[in-house]
Amino acid sequence: MPMLFQCGPRTLDLSTVKVMGVLNVTPDSFSDGGQLFSDNTLNNSMALKRAEQMVREGAAIIDVGGESTRPGSAPVPIDEELSRVIPVVELIARELDVVISVDTSSPEVMLEAAKVGAGIINDVRALTRDGALTAAASTGLPVCLMHMQGLPQTMQDRPEYDDVVSEVANYLLQRVSQCEQAGIARSNIWLDPGFGFGKTDIHNLQLLQQLPQLVELGLPVLAGLSRKSLLGRLLGRDVNERLAGSLALAMLAAQGGAKILRVHDVAATVDVLKIQMAAASA
Repeated sequence: MPMLFQCGPRTLDLSTVKVMGVLNVTPDSFSDGGQLFSDNTLNNSMALKRAEQMVREGAAIIDVGGESTRPGSAPVPIDEELSRVIPVVELIARELDVVISVDTSSPEVMLEAAKVGAGIINDVRALTRDGALTAAASTGLPVCLMHMQGLPQTMQDRPEYDDVVSEVANYLLQRVSQCEQAGIARSNIWLDPGFGFGKTDIHNLQLLQQLPQLVELGLPVLAGLSRKSLLGRLLGRDVNERLAGSLALAMLAAQGGAKILRVHDVAATVDVLKIQMAAASA
């Protein structure tokens, strides 16, 4: 499995598990939508301060997203996504020493973000939008391919699988093949099983339990389990009361072989990983 990645101007070492901090520059994301807006306008300085905080807390990657993909969310016009994402990526790249991931499915955003300092393309649609494969390949950046059954508007309408783990694995391998044909090196690809994206609670738990099977595909695995609706149903907790559950899932994902944890609560997750590492090396 590749461990060193050239992420634009910065290098990322995945020999140990890394934390990716979520920076949603959206008014409607399920957990933190609107927190960086004042008078319905995105406040770039607030976005930078939030990124600074996550870097201080130990985030190795800041994941900037300008389009909510929560269940039932509607697509965002490309001009609006560009206006949200590009200034924030440019500002963080100029001010902070951190790898920047851009959470987008839009080829236009991929290209522009790469120009201003983004180092990773993180696509919940696995580069299936028209032009996305070509755009991602042209940037030369690492890409993260996620599995999603359906679209955000409909993905939680009775998702069904015969074998969720094998179907997710097969889909991701097909997308890896498409990426390679488009000129993206296999050594520059990460995989994300897409927890909560077209999966029931049982599907999510089966994927988590059998995460080592996805790790065995030989590419770094990203796990995004922070504050998921799964926790609300399992624990009866509101979205802002899911820290303990999120940390439990983060620990399980790291134990299962995930190399990148995409989280809202950076400091607490970093603490969990430190404890895990200390126990493993004792």
